[in-house]
Amino acid sequence: MKQLVAFDLDGTLAESKQPLKDSMGEALADLLTVAHVAVISGGDWPQFDKQVASRLPERADRSKLWLMPTTGTKLYTYGDGRWNTVYAQLFSDAQKAAIIDAFHASLEATGFVPEQTWGERIEDRGSQITFSALGQQAPLEAKEHWDPDFAKRKVIQADLRQRLPDLSINMGGATSIDITQKGVDKAYGLKRLRDESGIPLDAMMFIGDAIFPGGNDYPAKELGLDTVKVRDPDETLSVIAAIVACQK
Repeated sequence: MKQLVAFDLDGTLAESKQPLKDSMGEALADLLTVAHVAVISGGDWPQFDKQVASRLPERADRSKLWLMPTTGTKLYTYGDGRWNTVYAQLFSDAQKAAIIDAFHASLEATGFVPEQTWGERIEDRGSQITFSALGQQAPLEAKEHWDPDFAKRKVIQADLRQRLPDLSINMGGATSIDITQKGVDKAYGLKRLRDESGIPLDAMMFIGDAIFPGGNDYPAKELGLDTVKVRDPDETLSVIAAIVACQK
């Protein structure tokens, strides 16, 4: 029996930057009847609110839900009728400037310049700087076709690791690269979750679509959690249904 089930967001619970479908909201509400649920991903709180918090049915037990934006460098829990910040680990202004400069230098060096972009490509999320290759507002179809095998981002990631050796650099979503403080990845977030929730790691499991070396879900596997790699949100629905049936 697992006390907590943790999920990646984009590509796992929802399509990239899209709200949860009604079926997923209902599935999470079912899961919350038998376990705590955590969502940990690279997006900041406004994106979490749009994709997850506002998409849950009224019956969902939000008191057992742990929302962890920016790769777990922030944690939100529900109480007194609202979502509250438990902690937030932020970059300094000097660190942010150095990261943004490194992004520009790396993109020029690696030569990955898309023909078209939609919105800003580099976003300051306070505790995380995120590069979205096609821009923050790129349509889903364009994002799905740009780097489906992660090959382009692996080149950029390798270059950035040379320029920013003291920071963590991981791929996320469909076109993103996330930069956080050294040692900050989903393993870091899950350990913080253990400390805040009191639920031991061996009582947790993790579900994500990027559980492979270099993927931003892989640290959960390296941490020793039981993990399930899924192809897409439809497969996640099947996994949740199986967990609920087993837990009952």
